[in-house]
Amino acid sequence: MTNRGESLVGGTKRAPFVRVAMAMQANPLGENEQHLFAWGQLTGIGWLPGWRGGGGGGWHWDEPHVSSYRGVIAGRLVDWFCCLSPLERAMGSFSRRNVLRAAGVSVGLPAFASLSAKETSAGETKREPAGIKAKRRMVCIGNMLGFYPDAFWPKQPAENASSSSTPLSQGLVEHHQMQFGESSQSLAEIEDQLTVISGLDHGFKGGHFAIHAFLSGVRQVDAHTMPMANITFDQFAAQSISGQTRFPTLTIGSESGIHGGCQLSWTRSGTRVPPIPGPQQLFEKLFVGTDPKKKQAAAERIGLQNSILDLVHWNANDLKKRLNQQDRHKLDEYLTSVRDVEERLALRRNWIDVPKPEAPFDSPKNRNLVEDLPLLYDLIVLALQTDSTRIATLEIGGDFNPNDLGIKGGYHALSHHGQRQENIDKLVAIERYQVEQFTRFINKLASTHDEYGPLLDQTSVLFGSGMGNANSHTNSNLPLVVAGGGGKHGRLLAFDERAKDRPPLTNLYVSMLQDFGIETDAFATSTGTLRGWT
Repeated sequence: MTNRGESLVGGTKRAPFVRVAMAMQANPLGENEQHLFAWGQLTGIGWLPGWRGGGGGGWHWDEPHVSSYRGVIAGRLVDWFCCLSPLERAMGSFSRRNVLRAAGVSVGLPAFASLSAKETSAGETKREPAGIKAKRRMVCIGNMLGFYPDAFWPKQPAENASSSSTPLSQGLVEHHQMQFGESSQSLAEIEDQLTVISGLDHGFKGGHFAIHAFLSGVRQVDAHTMPMANITFDQFAAQSISGQTRFPTLTIGSESGIHGGCQLSWTRSGTRVPPIPGPQQLFEKLFVGTDPKKKQAAAERIGLQNSILDLVHWNANDLKKRLNQQDRHKLDEYLTSVRDVEERLALRRNWIDVPKPEAPFDSPKNRNLVEDLPLLYDLIVLALQTDSTRIATLEIGGDFNPNDLGIKGGYHALSHHGQRQENIDKLVAIERYQVEQFTRFINKLASTHDEYGPLLDQTSVLFGSGMGNANSHTNSNLPLVVAGGGGKHGRLLAFDERAKDRPPLTNLYVSMLQDFGIETDAFATSTGTLRGWT
């Protein structure tokens, strides 16, 4: 066996590297493991996860399921090598770190309070790009039935309404002082950390059947007409940081309620992201480790699923030659779904052996959404603080039971109050509780720090609903609050609903995506960024 820097077939490292990797790819399930050991020697690594020496100088995999991944690893190495510049190939600078990353077997630990977040699991110092001082985070919160408008929207104090308002453009006024309503009163505590936006929506109807489009601007029935279907902007943002955290996104909510709950998160293949149903399941996902047998079973399952997907691609490429243009488009849509699955499998494989953060308290029990709501918010803060995820979405669905607040009547029934004051009072009490818990969440983000400062300054939070007025089933003038993110706040942006040039709500999402660090000037039905945002 050669030493580091020596060639198996020539005077440089690049020839043996490619030869070894291509041999691995051609014989991914073969008996001869010397190719892989040779690659390890060439790169100065001499080992791979699960790889150990045997008697008589032989080498074999420590766990039987690992050998099925050799072809995948080899393919990645060949792809990586082919992307190197001629100078990089000639230099032969194949460091252990770079090769492991190319092979997809390098992972990092979540952030721990006792360590600087700039330290990775390998003890390296993470060097942030110039001008970037902190990780960007995003939280989206939506309820199913909106808010009673008269009790939610802020009003301008009559005594100084003119002096506290600034016309920014035709059809847009910025108000600098707000007198919050009966249900939104707690927002006064955090007024300088938020912006209320009125007059925006997605421009379509549908009542309960349009709530699912709150974060996408595209109804599922229209998804086939859009380049990225009805992907929601939380999932769009997650694509830009894929692999940097254990969970690309966390969607928390319920299947209960009208038409299956809020259904807030959707992928680019038009598939709904199933929500985590309660604090117990969310806690286990964040903090409870997996026993070795389950880890091995999961790894074997991922390997089998990858093999199946490889076969799907092979069959699809063969089939595509015989399809007309319309059917090829359908096949491409299907393969987009397959790629989504492949990406999720890759993430699961990369994080399967990385330890989870230490649990800060005992596992909670699911009770009811009213009691669980504060705990769900607390767990989202912990998920962001430990860098387990940087994007979370919370659905407040139809299983929000007013009886748990001492209020008689169903949430949905009360939202259709019929202008009866008794029902309106009960509905406002429910909505006031939801806003109070949101306010508590924002305060908690503000009081939770990492080495860059308060989490709130690094986290853009959207709070609202795809329902404008549940009593009349309208999806116009949606309730919207954006907090945190270090942006310009302490104001109400009031758009004129009657203005012909009124922007779509998706323009706000473009602005928030840019704040998140994504270089995009379009999302779904947008026409640009939101006027008055900056």
